[in-house]
Amino acid sequence: MNRIFGRGKPKGPAPNLTDCIGSVDSRAESTDKKIARLDAELVKYRDQMKKMRDGPSKNMVKQKALRVLKQKRMYEGQRDNLMQQSFNMEQTNYSIQTLKDTKTTVDAMKVGLKDMKKAYKHVKIDQIEDLQDELGDMMEDANEIQEAMGRSYGTPDIDEDDLEAELDALGDELLMDEDSSYLDEASTAPSIPEGMPGDKSINRDGVLVDEFGLPQIPAT
Repeated sequence: MNRIFGRGKPKGPAPNLTDCIGSVDSRAESTDKKIARLDAELVKYRDQMKKMRDGPSKNMVKQKALRVLKQKRMYEGQRDNLMQQSFNMEQTNYSIQTLKDTKTTVDAMKVGLKDMKKAYKHVKIDQIEDLQDELGDMMEDANEIQEAMGRSYGTPDIDEDDLEAELDALGDELLMDEDSSYLDEASTAPSIPEGMPGDKSINRDGVLVDEFGLPQIPAT
């Protein structure tokens, strides 16, 4: 059978929009290059006509310019058509990709919801509340134990008034016990000499002293 009818060609991969967009854009770029060459040719004809006088030669150049202009208009129409096709395919490709992304997101959310439901099966709100209540009771028991362990016992009962009176008396004793001998030493220390060397004066004890505070014996 294969010898009679021949073997069918294997089917290639189905065309995708990305490849089609690339092909159309390439054709549009090629058309742009053709339009650019025609523009250069039109400029050349225009410059020639500016230098020529009216007559058959100028009319012949004008006809060439018109023919080139018609080709340019044709290529411009083709280019605009290709650009519109590329734009339409890009929009279609964008919509398809957006739908694929949305489907991926929805599938991921479904998986997440399923996992969340499985997790919630192992978590009971009532158990959590009971656990919190139990922990609160245990903390209160622990505080009571700490208070009980910190109690003082074997201490005699003492009147608060007696303690305050003893505290006041203790303050008076502390004031009396302070060392004030430095005041006595200061009072008995020799006075600082005043005046010029050789001067004599009477100290506070009524004794004649020199400028260094040393007692002087009056001459007889």
